[in-house]
Order: sequence, then structure tokens, then C-alpha cells
Amino acid sequence: MARIPLTPPRTPFVRLTEWYSRRVYGKVLDPVRALGHNPRVLRSDLRFEQSVAKWNRLDPDLKALAEMATAAAIGCSWCMDFGYWVSRERGMAPEKVQDVPVWRDSDAYTPLERDVMAYAEAMTATPPTVEDDLVARLRDRLGEPALVELTAMVAVENLRSRINSSLGLTSQGFKDSCAVPASGGGRRTTAK
Repeated sequence: MARIPLTPPRTPFVRLTEWYSRRVYGKVLDPVRALGHNPRVLRSDLRFEQSVAKWNRLDPDLKALAEMATAAAIGCSWCMDFGYWVSRERGMAPEKVQDVPVWRDSDAYTPLERDVMAYAEAMTATPPTVEDDLVARLRDRLGEPALVELTAMVAVENLRSRINSSLGLTSQGFKDSCAVPASGGGRRTTAK
């Protein structure tokens, strides 16, 4: 249950943001409702997210895997739920989407994808546990601009996941509306 009411004051800005959220996502995102209690924070967050959406040096699938691995490491079920939905809407393979929480035990990922998720987890640890050899492999395979973007995306997802998790935001049912099939064999299909 959310630790803050998801009923912010009905200012014109909050109403406009809710309208846009419904139009784009089919429902009002709970983080919008939570941040709506402080319109300056909400406005800054929206501007920041619009800027982040324009970053384009890192492959979108690698970016999504890094975001979801970060969210899984933090335990943000809202972020995992939304990440599943966004990734499936973009066409990411179902096994890659559903296996993120157990990526080390899955055959779904390439060595590069594994390095990206390991990097996301290492950056998310407190304190960070990033090792030079992992960064060198990523720099060699991605190039410096994409490595910088990867690093920034993991930091951005840390911000998102820590805000959402700390405010008690949980799954909003996005995953249920996408084509992530239930699977057997011990694979995890629910958000962490």
C-alpha cells in the first residue's frame, strides 16, 4: 500500500498531467499521483524524464535490461511491472523480459546483456561494486558514449526505483495487460 495518498490536490497542472498519463498509458501512473503532492518536484521530474527519453547512444533493449535489473535489485515492484509492459510493447522477447530477476540462471541473454545487467547490479549496490574489467569489456563493446549513457540510465533507474519503493508504490497491473506468458520450470514471471 502506498505510503502517501495517491490523491494529490487537483491543481490544473496535476489534472493536465493525469490527462496526459491516461492518454499515453491508459491510466494515471501512481508516481505521477504521488509526486503531484509537490508540483515543483513533479514538474522537474517530467522535464527530466523528457530529456532522458531523448538519449539514444545505447541500444534500447540493453537500456531496458539495465533499468529492469536495477529495479529488481532494489525491489521496486512498480518499476518491474511498468518495465515489463514497456519492454513488451517495444517488442522485446518475452523470455528476456520475464527472466530479468533471475538472469544469472537464464539462457535468454547474450554475454553483452549479462555484462549490462551485472553492471547495473554492481552500480546499484551500496557501496557500488563496479570492477575495472567489467567496465573495460563494456567500453570495448559499447563505446564510450553508450557506456556513459548506460551508467546514467542505471543512476536514473536508481532514482526512480528508490522514490517509488520508498513511497510504497507497487505493481499497477501493467504487466497483466501485456503478452508475458506464464511459464513453468522455476522461471519467475511476477515482479520482484
